[in-house]
Amino acid sequence: MGLSADQLREALDALAAREPAFAEALARVGYPEPRIRERGYATLLRTIVGQQVSVAAAASIWNRVEAAMGGDASRPERLLAVSDEDLRAAGLSRQKVAYARSLAEEVTSGRLDLAHLPEDDEEAIKALVAVKGIGRWSAEIYLLFAEGRTDIWPAGDLAVQIEIGRIMAHPERPGEKAVRAIAENWRPYRGAAAIFAWHHYKSDMDVI
Repeated sequence: MGLSADQLREALDALAAREPAFAEALARVGYPEPRIRERGYATLLRTIVGQQVSVAAAASIWNRVEAAMGGDASRPERLLAVSDEDLRAAGLSRQKVAYARSLAEEVTSGRLDLAHLPEDDEEAIKALVAVKGIGRWSAEIYLLFAEGRTDIWPAGDLAVQIEIGRIMAHPERPGEKAVRAIAENWRPYRGAAAIFAWHHYKSDMDVI
């Protein structure tokens, strides 16, 4: 499971003590709510289903996909038993059907063991992105929200780049390489820093 409220608070307090700009931002917008997802296959499948569609559309498609699997999306064998036509009728594109099958096959074959991913974060990301349709960002989000890995740093995320730039008072949005460099001193709390960046982004949107 993801980082708890207490873990987030402890990590952000440590960051604030280390980085004055973070302390100021934390005082301004407060602590974020935890972002927690279930660990395992169903969460990754839902990630594939939700790619490049709105939150509302993703929820609707997910409900139909789950119904096509008899109401149980937690077992990859169920997806493999559903025809491509039925998955397409549920709202999945041909590409997403292929991605969903790839994930189910990786899990059922044992090539991807979600209960025993490598302890090293980069090795765990490498194992996840071997699945068609799972990119680095999706892998990082899974490891942060479902496994609660404390030092995951999705530096390629646009909102993270925007808000780290604002928090650190950069004149322009820093790119991925710059965001990685900025956060080097934040280890091992970069996961909490990412969650705070999204919270800060939402706070900015609420003000507009």
